[in-house]
Amino acid sequence: MEFVSKVSVLALGITALFIVDPVLGYRHWKTSNAEKVSNGGSEDLVTDLPGQPHVDFRHYAGYVTVNQTNERALFYWFYEAASNPDGKPLVLWLNGGPGCSSVGYGATQEIGPFLVTDSDGIQFNSFSWNTEANMLFLESPIGVGFSYSNTSSDYDNMGDDFTANDAYTFLHNWFLKFPSYRNRTFYIAGESYAGKYVPELAELIYDNNKDPSLHIELKGILLGNPETSDAEDWRGLVDYAWSHAVISDETHKAIIENCDFNSNDTWSNKTCNEAVDEVFDQYKEIDIYSLYTSVCLGDSASSPGGSLQEMMMKRSSTMMPRIMGGYDPCLDGYAKTFYNRPDVQKALHVSNGIQLKNWSICNNTMFEHWSYSKSSVLPIYKKLIAGGLRIWVYSGDTDGRVPVLSTRYSLKTLGLPITKPWRPWYHQQQVSGWVQEYKGLTFATFRGAGHAVPCFKPENSLAFFAAFLQGSPPPSKR
Repeated sequence: MEFVSKVSVLALGITALFIVDPVLGYRHWKTSNAEKVSNGGSEDLVTDLPGQPHVDFRHYAGYVTVNQTNERALFYWFYEAASNPDGKPLVLWLNGGPGCSSVGYGATQEIGPFLVTDSDGIQFNSFSWNTEANMLFLESPIGVGFSYSNTSSDYDNMGDDFTANDAYTFLHNWFLKFPSYRNRTFYIAGESYAGKYVPELAELIYDNNKDPSLHIELKGILLGNPETSDAEDWRGLVDYAWSHAVISDETHKAIIENCDFNSNDTWSNKTCNEAVDEVFDQYKEIDIYSLYTSVCLGDSASSPGGSLQEMMMKRSSTMMPRIMGGYDPCLDGYAKTFYNRPDVQKALHVSNGIQLKNWSICNNTMFEHWSYSKSSVLPIYKKLIAGGLRIWVYSGDTDGRVPVLSTRYSLKTLGLPITKPWRPWYHQQQVSGWVQEYKGLTFATFRGAGHAVPCFKPENSLAFFAAFLQGSPPPSKR
């Protein structure tokens, strides 16, 4: 959740010098280590999570090695479906950043069964997405949350391709731990910068599925407030700020006349640069991820003028750090306290409870030094649509960071025929948002939701998720 580049990042090739080819790496690992993991993931079963409410499903947490030579491993937390897990699909959830934790956000602030509520612990989430699917949360890439590499040079090469390859290797090796899921119907979901992670991983799976021995039963992807195409994302951010009275007519006019967001040299224009600075100066006063909710005044890192806010337009920074908002914008701090507890780390199999890992919800160093970001994943959309995969995109309409306008601008460039026109969709007899169906893609909005939609509309988002899995549009009648 997450950030967008202020400067178009040059496409630097990810070489074999620092990443094992996912296919070769998987085959070699499978051959040499299958016996060690063929009994399943029982060693990762979580049995004593502090403060955990009673539940009737099992959940697992631990590490999966993605590169033995470099000792690179990714941390996961997997929740079986609350009922009939054998008959329900497997869904991988990714948050973005790049550099932010899917466990800290997705699992324990949004859609997991245990939500961090304050600095003391967790509570049960009645609207957890594991009521509809088996949910797998991955901290990716290395350097995020508990995920790590013992080879320091790995951290110098973070980028989209590196992340996709490691996530792909993770999946194959995870299936060795949990072989009953090997041929299960599979979906990938995520939000914000995972708007790039998810299609990139889906493309890797789609391409490698030509080899039957590597087949993963991928059926579709689900994307929330996703970063999609840099130029359209920027246009949408600026137009949204103006249309929601965050910036003046004069600032908007200066950007329209002086900023070429398709250019690799956008920020060399002084007038453009100063006008965009003004956009973020105004957003420093509120929560860019949720225009109409309060900021966390109890945490200096999240408060107006705090350290993250001051980094928003640092000249040495190529991207803009995120500041979380929602029903309780202080949740980031609560998550950090929870995951750095010795008893929690021991329960999740990341430390012995004495020699602790230093967990943070976002790795700002990784964000600032991200080496490669695709400028657009729309070509991947086209490939996946042609391949028959289900693609649903949704937007909380009070998010200013990856606003609904950015997504509409991006999808418009695909030129897809409309199969069912713009209309309201309903939950509990109320308008939950609007939806439009295209040939190969469904787009929906969530009325009154910010960047992390499930934080704002937990019941509505669960209903929407269920509709996605069923492949049927959300209700169009009260």
